[in-house]
Amino acid sequence: MSEMNNINRRYFIKTTVAASAGIGAIGALSACARKPESAKPGSNMKIGLVTYQWGRDWDLPTLIKNCETAGYAAVELRTHHAHGVEPSLSPAEREEVKKRFEASPVVCVGYGSNQEYHSPDPEELKRQIEGTFDLIKLCHDIGASGVKVKPNNLPDGVEPEKTIAQIADSLNKVGKFAQDYNQEIRVEVHGRKTSLPQNMKAIFDQVTEPNVKICWNCNDQDLVEPGLEYNFDLLKPWFGQTVHVREFNVGSYPYQQLFDLFTAMDYNGWILLEARTKPEDRVAAMIEQKKLMHELIAGSQAKLG
Repeated sequence: MSEMNNINRRYFIKTTVAASAGIGAIGALSACARKPESAKPGSNMKIGLVTYQWGRDWDLPTLIKNCETAGYAAVELRTHHAHGVEPSLSPAEREEVKKRFEASPVVCVGYGSNQEYHSPDPEELKRQIEGTFDLIKLCHDIGASGVKVKPNNLPDGVEPEKTIAQIADSLNKVGKFAQDYNQEIRVEVHGRKTSLPQNMKAIFDQVTEPNVKICWNCNDQDLVEPGLEYNFDLLKPWFGQTVHVREFNVGSYPYQQLFDLFTAMDYNGWILLEARTKPEDRVAAMIEQKKLMHELIAGSQAKLG
């Protein structure tokens, strides 16, 4: 794949229109589909599900079926969940996963991994990076478009600047590797200290690979002074194609303000629900959350006029 080192080709993230055409997205982001000239800002934001909690015990056919029923256009898979999509899958098993998504309007948007790069132990760091390589190959093989990773900590006893540089260097390594597989590396705003916006910015100031992006994660740290809008704008230059949200009607996170900001920039990525509650009927709860998201977008569009 050495001929793919040209930067335009290395960072080619293919786009599709999945739901309207009924065609599975293969290594693609249907949220990047071309928007009609008359569409209002924010109209291309689509809801998807992170399998954490609400989808953890659904096998793959059930997961896809429940997303179809709820009208969710995408799913981000997690490790050790009942759907069983893991790097240990054989080539034939990977092809079967790919075909299941191709036969559905639900896109496998990617993999939500626990890979992290802050450890001061060189062997552990190497294991985390190589594990990410395995997930990049898996996502490519099943027709997904990216891998979510984490900066999880700034270890005590190590200069923060040293760990920040190490995380950025690791992201550059996995990002460069991912380019040959048309994958986006999605860095979740996560972890002790690392979820502070100024620390995420410090990491991304040293990221050089264009397919390494930020996955906004709706943490309380988003709201530290001088506030959500400032912190949003601080990280906005690196936003990728995924955002994680919690239930819109639980807690006090200012989701309307957040959607005002996403709508104003005409964000066209995936809004992925990472739910934490335990409703009796999860599919009904998914439908409710989709309705609430559409109401948030409509409210934001009304403010723009």
